[in-house]
Amino acid sequence: MRAVSALNAITPALPGTGAAAETTPETMPEAAELPLEGFRIGVTSHRRSQDLIEALERRGAEVLHAPALKIAPVQEDLSLIEDTRAIIAARPDLCIATTAYGMRRWCEAADTFGIGEQLLETLGATRMFVRGPKARGAVRAAGLADVGISSDETTATLVDMLLAEGVRGKTVAVQLHGYTDVRQLERLRMSGATVLTVTPYRWVKPDGADRLPRLIEAACSGNLDVLTFTSAPAVDAMWSTAHEMGLYKQLVESLRTNVATAVVGPITAQPLIDAGLQPLVPDRFRMGALIRLVVEHLALNHVRRLDTASGRVELRGRSLRIDGDAVELAPAPLLLLRAARRRRRRAVPGVAVRTAGTPRFRPCTGHDGQPAAFGPAGRPAGGNRGEARLPDPGVTHAITGR
Repeated sequence: MRAVSALNAITPALPGTGAAAETTPETMPEAAELPLEGFRIGVTSHRRSQDLIEALERRGAEVLHAPALKIAPVQEDLSLIEDTRAIIAARPDLCIATTAYGMRRWCEAADTFGIGEQLLETLGATRMFVRGPKARGAVRAAGLADVGISSDETTATLVDMLLAEGVRGKTVAVQLHGYTDVRQLERLRMSGATVLTVTPYRWVKPDGADRLPRLIEAACSGNLDVLTFTSAPAVDAMWSTAHEMGLYKQLVESLRTNVATAVVGPITAQPLIDAGLQPLVPDRFRMGALIRLVVEHLALNHVRRLDTASGRVELRGRSLRIDGDAVELAPAPLLLLRAARRRRRRAVPGVAVRTAGTPRFRPCTGHDGQPAAFGPAGRPAGGNRGEARLPDPGVTHAITGR
């Protein structure tokens, strides 16, 4: 492995063109075996977090895990059993099942407290509506049947369906999913329905209270490439913690400019959209689709390949390779290199920039605007410890401008 603590620039290898050959999405070679190598991804989920972490790590990512919330144990959730008994007693006319996990957990909790058969008998007598195919699968696995499914996997569409057939004077049971869509419940009530709700899983603060603040600090400092969310309450919990730390504005700005956010579906996306962000949302609201979207986004937007005089250079997140050999970079020069590639034609203080139509090198200047002093072999006076450790010091002389 090549080691270096500072990297100032990359020399273009195409004489006379004024620019290095850069691989674009159209000319990009087939994806590497580890498409997320060099990238650092934050995971905020608690349930099924290990599945997501392992999938990201198998693809080469470094993962920072800080569950924003966790699900309370069934045995401690007495309100779940009380709400279930109320629904059994009310014998609702209609029932909305929003999530597969919530449906399974509801039935399991009822079994734990000895009312599982009563719950299934009650639900079997109602007209069941499901939010998506996974919820439909859970309903049918419980031996129940549904009469309608949302076309876009949203609660709002299900409520539209119920209102279209009329709910006045009817009792509607709604299985919530940890993030209450109050507006949809109010639409049912305003249309004359009696609404009963049950929340099969309730969010509580996780163990290890210092992990989420550390993840927030990493996001604020730009030490993440992507931050993932699989539930809207996790986003709200992160906002709340950031407010307590006095970092809310800084966090939102970093997520707007430096760190991408990726979510499993539109419900999870909403708190981010409300904060002015534009998260990545897969077409299919599944974890596998979320992972594929993250891979595609980083490959298309955060991988730079250049053919230079010193060899083929590839910058992927926090990793740099020259002719396939990994180069260790300290955080400061890595940030400098990434910023220089983003700025392209814009000069960076203390760095020589090659642009079309200019001499091969433009004199470097310091922060005071004066020419920088150079020592032997064209190195800045005072030396550059990182450059001295490079196999070819010439790799540090100019940043490609385009």
